Amino acid sequence: MVEIISIETRGQGLYEFTDQIRHLLNRSLVQEGLCSLLIQHTSASLTIQENADPSAQHDLENWLNRLVPEGDPLYTHVFEGRDDMPAHIKAALTATTLSIPVKAGQLMLGAWQGVYCWEHRHGHQVRSVAVHIG
Repeated sequence: MVEIISIETRGQGLYEFTDQIRHLLNRSLVQEGLCSLLIQHTSASLTIQENADPSAQHDLENWLNRLVPEGDPLYTHVFEGRDDMPAHIKAALTATTLSIPVKAGQLMLGAWQGVYCWEHRHGHQVRSVAVHIG
């Protein structure tokens, strides 16, 4: 089964979409296998992260923004805005694909883990994630 999930973002940050994946998994009737995800963009990424305490997400965002600042004079790719080249670098440093094992019809995530789209741009975006369950 291959589907595309749309994730609407409202600026930089982590957007959980674990429930959307679980819904697709339930529809697929797959009991054992693998759920593979690919974000179809070069300025956002995917991550599995803590979903209990939002301060962890906030700290990750602050750390990555400090690591890859906007306005670096070395950037030449600047015509799409100050946040665009840093967004490409952040996506290159993080993950654009994820694989999650499936057992007994469930994602084998830990108790405090969720699947997130990590938006690296400031503006409103609609991100597409290709999901393969098999």
